[in-house]
Amino acid sequence: MIIKKFIAKTEKEAIENAKKELGEGVVVMNVKTVKSKGFLAFLKPSMVEVTVALEEESEKYSAAVSAINNVLASSQSKEAEAAKPAPVSVPVAATEPPGRKDSSAIEEKLDSLQSLLEQQLQKPEEEKEEKEEKIKEPKEETETDKFMRLLHDTMLDNEVDEKYAQEIIKEIEQINKPNIPFDYALANTYQKMILKFGKPSGIEPAQNGIKMVFFIGPTGVGKTTTIAKIASKFRVDEKKKVALLTADTYRIAAAEQLRTYANILEVPFRVIYTVEEIRKAIEDFKDYDYILIDTAGHSHQNSTQKENMSNFIHSVDDKVEKEVHLVLSATTKYRDLISIADSYKEMADYKLIFTKLDETTTLGNLLNLRLYTGASLSYVTHGQNVPDDIEDFNPQKTVKRLLGGKN
Repeated sequence: MIIKKFIAKTEKEAIENAKKELGEGVVVMNVKTVKSKGFLAFLKPSMVEVTVALEEESEKYSAAVSAINNVLASSQSKEAEAAKPAPVSVPVAATEPPGRKDSSAIEEKLDSLQSLLEQQLQKPEEEKEEKEEKIKEPKEETETDKFMRLLHDTMLDNEVDEKYAQEIIKEIEQINKPNIPFDYALANTYQKMILKFGKPSGIEPAQNGIKMVFFIGPTGVGKTTTIAKIASKFRVDEKKKVALLTADTYRIAAAEQLRTYANILEVPFRVIYTVEEIRKAIEDFKDYDYILIDTAGHSHQNSTQKENMSNFIHSVDDKVEKEVHLVLSATTKYRDLISIADSYKEMADYKLIFTKLDETTTLGNLLNLRLYTGASLSYVTHGQNVPDDIEDFNPQKTVKRLLGGKN
């Protein structure tokens, strides 16, 4: 595992520098603004520091502990403290050592998570004994065992599927050393989950010509509003040429809503009914950067409508570079999400967009669907405001919440 920091004027520039040096497989671990140093530093603009990690092919997770140690820069004092017998409570010095260096990015990311977990570990001994009696552990649990079990339970509370929660804990236990400090175990889990999410994959320009982007998904998940947010980002922030199309001929209100957004953004808008009309749009907008297409939000169990949509999507395969994004609500039950994901997988490979994060307190389904489908996550939305309530998927923020932390 390689962990390295890059400083540049913008986050994008720093990440590009990281990719040039380490390759496309880097995972962003932390992003923060740093002040310039030296003479007349107050006159110089702030810079952006990006910490990235890269897992080398020849390395497996057996090397993760040493990589984390380099980041946290506080190993020896913590290991010595953690090795002392302790009844239940976690030594404060193990998680908040005096003079903690600026490089401890993971600890900073987890904010209140560490103290939250410690508080739960410090519950009355009687309650712990009663719980242990029910579990009937075949062997005596160490404090590290209890801590890992608590992390497991926290993931379940956030609706991470039992299968994936056990898988993560098992992988971490295989690399944990005896009497490892709790914050090391926590950092290992944090990093492991970030790597499982992988690198976010938003919409990028085509290498040559137009990028056509189809948005698919069931009814009521907010596809039309999401398209408007993305179109606004491209049109206003990036000054790109964007055209909006809708193939949703079932709901007049959806088409009119997208037409209204198109008028506000001053971009072309069309309703399309046939494959020929899609191809005509490609010709008419050949000088544009993006064509964003809304699709009918029908039931994923309707085979006729699925076939029609598949024909639309694949009608441009030999014409332009395309992407497909499956839009899902974070409030949908996991069992239903699996059914939806399987159904749309028959049409095309897709990336994932999750909406309505503001309407749920648990984000386990984001990890569940990522691991179940293998699809990359691109964007998340958290409200109805256009264009503000959308952002690139942030694995660090999401993992922090899955482990009980607060944003």
